[in-house]
Amino acid sequence: MAQQPPLNPGDEAEPGVPGSGEDLCPDCNGSGKQDGAECKTCGGTGKVIQGIGGG
Repeated sequence: MAQQPPLNPGDEAEPGVPGSGEDLCPDCNGSGKQDGAECKTCGGTGKVIQGIGGG
């Protein structure tokens, strides 16, 4: 069984979970950097996993 990468602080769900999708990190606007360092919200990826849809 393949192990998923660890979640970043800005992730709301694991990748591939139904009702979730990838989005640009709201704190670094997708750059992966904040104040010259790796963005802590997205772990430097520039992306976060967000819940989508409404309920």
